[in-house]
Amino acid sequence: MTKIVVVGAGFGGLAAAVRLLAAGYDVTVVEALDRPGGRAGWLELGPYRFDTGPTLVTLPSLFEELCRLAGTTLQDEVELIPLRPAYRILFSDGKQFDYWGDAERDAEEIARFDPTAVGTYRAFIATTRHIYERAFGDLARRPFDRLPLFLRVLPELIRLRAHESVYQFVSRYFREPHLRMVFSFHPLFIGGNPLRASAIYSIVPYLERLEGVYFARGGMRSLVDLLTRLLTRLGGELLLGTPVEQLRIDALGRIRGVILADGRELIADAVVVNADIARTVVDLLPPDTTTGLRRWIRHARYSMSCYLLYAGVARRYSQLAHHTIIMPLDYVQQLRELFDGPGTLSELAFYLHAPAQTDSSFAPPGHESLYILVPVPHLGRPLSNWSNDAREAFRQRVLTTLEYVHGFTNLQESLQAWAEWTPIEFDRIYRSMYGAAFAFEPTLFQSAYFRPHNRSGLPGLYFVGAGTHPGAGIPGVLLSAAVTSSLILSEMPAEAPSKAVIVPKIVERGRL
Repeated sequence: MTKIVVVGAGFGGLAAAVRLLAAGYDVTVVEALDRPGGRAGWLELGPYRFDTGPTLVTLPSLFEELCRLAGTTLQDEVELIPLRPAYRILFSDGKQFDYWGDAERDAEEIARFDPTAVGTYRAFIATTRHIYERAFGDLARRPFDRLPLFLRVLPELIRLRAHESVYQFVSRYFREPHLRMVFSFHPLFIGGNPLRASAIYSIVPYLERLEGVYFARGGMRSLVDLLTRLLTRLGGELLLGTPVEQLRIDALGRIRGVILADGRELIADAVVVNADIARTVVDLLPPDTTTGLRRWIRHARYSMSCYLLYAGVARRYSQLAHHTIIMPLDYVQQLRELFDGPGTLSELAFYLHAPAQTDSSFAPPGHESLYILVPVPHLGRPLSNWSNDAREAFRQRVLTTLEYVHGFTNLQESLQAWAEWTPIEFDRIYRSMYGAAFAFEPTLFQSAYFRPHNRSGLPGLYFVGAGTHPGAGIPGVLLSAAVTSSLILSEMPAEAPSKAVIVPKIVERGRL
């Protein structure tokens, strides 16, 4: 039986393992952390519970696919609660937009800002539906590691205005400034700059209408637990607290497994890496095997990072929905500072997750487990500073801004427990290059063929996750698992006798 080792138990790694197990492969997943889920973590501070990473569930059909492979259904495994509204957007001038993912209710919201935009909104949704059906429904499931394939779809990408930015594309349909923000901010959810991300990424409002926006009861942990259950039922092995120290490469230059930090050796026919691609290439692979990819990584644009404050608060706030976004006063300037500035921000934007609005197990009655996310520049910016003093000052700035600028009355007085996560933790704990929260920025020339390929170019080494095709976000990494597993299936049949008994030479580089 063909043996596969998956490095990293994030959503991408677990999904790839489930697909490969269902196809008959022998799969072992190794994870450096003491829990599965990768960046989809969880935290308890006394009676307050938090998701610590992703919080938004869209395209649940991708989880349903994995359940079917294991002979079950998503409905039998996890309770998904539809969110109404899907999210709320608060503007710095006091206005508010509730996004429902429903044509009529969203049209009513739009009309409050610009009655003439209702018609153009319908045209926008029709166009993004077409983009979704071509760019996401079709192209996202294909491997893009062959230039001829990319050249065949290039005319279609041009017709879809992939060369425009999301903000340019949205501005064709909406003139009113608030509406331009409402329909262009979504690339931030996957580490993209709306001023630069390809218009392909304008599909999110349609995607949210297509299947809805949900919260998994119990939080994202319930979806992590789902994938680990599927893996176990299919006969896979999951090793937690198991860092990879070295990659095994044989005399012919083929990956043949991994050496663990405790000295154990896992020999395999192929290795699927769900860890940070840049760190994998730089730390674990010899330069002469990855010259082109190493050069690409050196010159790549990286996503922004995030500052996260997990706040147990002894009160509720009426302005909050389950998901709430607070826009800066100068949206365009804030994006320029975030992605291209020296590392400081003159204004803050916020994403707030208030799960106790939907699931009372997250906080005591009348309290809130408030997840506060502020997009911040990554560590590669010259003025990026997260020293102890800088962390304390930034935390105070976050709390003060929410309390005195955005109306979260007595927030600091009501704070019962807190923890924080900065770009330093993204770098140190998640081993993310520059502490980037979403790997590589999804520009046109860092997408599809121009993104690190699912098939690495080094025989026997494959990638899944945010850094490869089709990109970041839970739907993106689940689709990357589908792409990568299909490549493996086409190149090494599951029932073939394992060739992983070849004695390899050891390449000693780093740890992952």
